[in-house]
Amino acid sequence: MTPLTTIIVAQLSPEGDPAKLAGAIQLDPAKVSADTISAQVTKLITALQPLLTALNITIDPMGGAFTADGSGQDRVLDSINVSVRPDGTAANIEITAKTVPTGDNATPVSITFRSGDTTIAPLPAIKDSDLKQPPPPAMVQDLLDRLNACYALPLAQRVDSPVQADGNALGTAANVVAPECKSLFVDNNPANYVVFGASVGREPGKWHPFDALFRFGPTNLKTDRGNFEFFHANGDVAITYRWTDSVGNTENETLNARIVDGALKVTGNDFIYRASVRPQMDEKDYLKQPTLKYNSIGYNIVVDNVLNAAASFASIFSKVVVTAPAPLNTQVVLVPQQGLSSLVLTKNGTDDATPTNVSTTSIWRLATRHIDANQPGNPSAFETTNVYAVPQFTDDQVAKVADQTVWKLEFFHADSARPNVVQYLRTFSRVPTIAEARLQPMVDLTPAMRSELISGSQGSDAGLVFGAPNPADPSENMIDFSAEGDLPGWAVPSGALAPTSVIASGRAPNRDRYTDSVTVRNTSRKAFMSCQPVSPLDQHCLLPRAANGPYQYAQGTSISSLILAARTARQVDVRKNIELWTVSLP
Repeated sequence: MTPLTTIIVAQLSPEGDPAKLAGAIQLDPAKVSADTISAQVTKLITALQPLLTALNITIDPMGGAFTADGSGQDRVLDSINVSVRPDGTAANIEITAKTVPTGDNATPVSITFRSGDTTIAPLPAIKDSDLKQPPPPAMVQDLLDRLNACYALPLAQRVDSPVQADGNALGTAANVVAPECKSLFVDNNPANYVVFGASVGREPGKWHPFDALFRFGPTNLKTDRGNFEFFHANGDVAITYRWTDSVGNTENETLNARIVDGALKVTGNDFIYRASVRPQMDEKDYLKQPTLKYNSIGYNIVVDNVLNAAASFASIFSKVVVTAPAPLNTQVVLVPQQGLSSLVLTKNGTDDATPTNVSTTSIWRLATRHIDANQPGNPSAFETTNVYAVPQFTDDQVAKVADQTVWKLEFFHADSARPNVVQYLRTFSRVPTIAEARLQPMVDLTPAMRSELISGSQGSDAGLVFGAPNPADPSENMIDFSAEGDLPGWAVPSGALAPTSVIASGRAPNRDRYTDSVTVRNTSRKAFMSCQPVSPLDQHCLLPRAANGPYQYAQGTSISSLILAARTARQVDVRKNIELWTVSLP
């Protein structure tokens, strides 16, 4: 019924799984009684007491009166985030208080415990000054309703800039003219919204926030499932929500907002560079080596590779040093690489950017484990281009990581005279443990698609390799992720997250790495992808392209991985990696 009753049910249920309590009661009706419930309620109230004292509230999670008006127990629920994660043995539970942090680098106020623990350590002491009236769900919904009203308007009413030949417009914040859209922003002025150093608008080759206002595709886009997650140090709030466009594409996203005169207005951030830290769980499947299938958990640290056109499109960064918080207590280093749109990790955590020390990934993997318990060794022994924690973390260690960890990113510039920039990023959830990840059903290839990919990649250790383009068929050198006869390429079993994007990675003919992606509807079971050059020097695409046509892949470009990706509401990336290359085992 509420996050608090979910905790109580998890404490009573076998293996900490709330879904299993009903079955347990059938086998043993005495499993749940007034006494067993009371014991769990008392234990939970004791853990929450510092928050209840600060709010001057007394609650009964099971039998007390409840009104959704922002007072009493409703205020308590608005002031906490709760995570309950069964792992097959018990549930890992976290309660985080939505206090206003004292600074951007402040650690969250939270506790973690197991469902079978006989006692729960209480929340740390909370002062009245740490608390602020949170935006109630109705206020969050009002913001989403206003977003929907803006995108319900046709493009020509949202902005006044000319529509281009492709049906979209270019422009700046000054071109946003619809009152329904302008009223979304602080002071009803889109020019006030700056995020990652970019303002509202749309221009070729550059990322801008709210560029959807200038595109016809997002017309009638709908947002829902809004939730207030936490306060920033300046009092702004972080919101998670889901968007769905008119053709069914959907994704879980976030935005910042500020309470102004009783309503939420979207607001930006003080960051200069676009970056994110997201927990990620992978299931990797090597098609040509059936015994190689494993789970991986870690954090994907994505930093946009900003290029300097005046310096032959070289990166403006020399490195980015990332400090992971306690209990991870690790520092990793990202560096730019030619042809990649985001920075990659060095293997040894230093700024040594020699080819043997540069990885092909931005994912710092905390742990990996073969699905087949009889498979010897650890995947880190053969996937040497990835970056792993040394030593790898145990599930017990990962379970103690807080949902809202704060990561420090320090940007070093190629121009050493330019001062370093520091940004702090707060996550919405921790990475799952390996045991938790294995309880999550995963998307998989259809048998026909699996057979075709195995057959097509058998002749090359690099994976699928494009041949010469066919001038008579501009679509030949594209990625067609469907089985023969335009049949589904993947299936989504019950309980699995449907992919919302498909990612392809591999190497250009000159061996440079590339990563391309395409958004797909969560009802889709196949995808089509054209090549996506990141600069005029990019060699994995056939340049130049045909007039007004999509880019084709160049002859000799290989596809080593196809990734089916989804994202949870709490911003955890869930990926099924289809590996087409051949691993050399140690």
